[in-house]
Amino acid sequence: MDKRLRAVFLLVAMVVSCSLVSQAQQVLKIGLVNSQEILEKSAEGKKAIAQLEERNKKVQQDLSKLDDQIRQLESRLSTQQLTMTQEAIMSLSADLDRKRTERQRMAEDAQRDMQELTQRLFIRIQNEVMPIITKVGQEKGMDLILDLRESGVLYFSPTVDLTQEVIKRYDASKSGAK
Repeated sequence: MDKRLRAVFLLVAMVVSCSLVSQAQQVLKIGLVNSQEILEKSAEGKKAIAQLEERNKKVQQDLSKLDDQIRQLESRLSTQQLTMTQEAIMSLSADLDRKRTERQRMAEDAQRDMQELTQRLFIRIQNEVMPIITKVGQEKGMDLILDLRESGVLYFSPTVDLTQEVIKRYDASKSGAK
């Protein structure tokens, strides 16, 4: 009899606690945005990407010119070395070393400049998009919005994806601001 009473008491306690826990739990509304997609598909993101590509294209052209000059010097040194004086060989070798150093410095400076420009553009876009994401989240009663790119999310329902709405509002905010 004691075991039965204990079992009933335990069962009643479990039912009561489950009922209290389910009443206390609140449904958490979570949304997702894909910052990479916002960057790639919004008008401002496309402009930023185009600006970066244009800058990179110019840098590559400048580096290519230096590469051509280096190849010409190397070719001249290898083909005319037997007929040149020691002084001319040393002078040509010094010119070649200067061009290689110039090319290396240009490449390093360009890489640093590109990183700074990329960061500046992306931070500007992020700062412009964040209030829009916040407003969308508030309007939809979201408790949490995650960035799909940064969150490590492996699965999500497309119904919680707010990316297209954020892009639409971001584009509208930029076209209205002009």
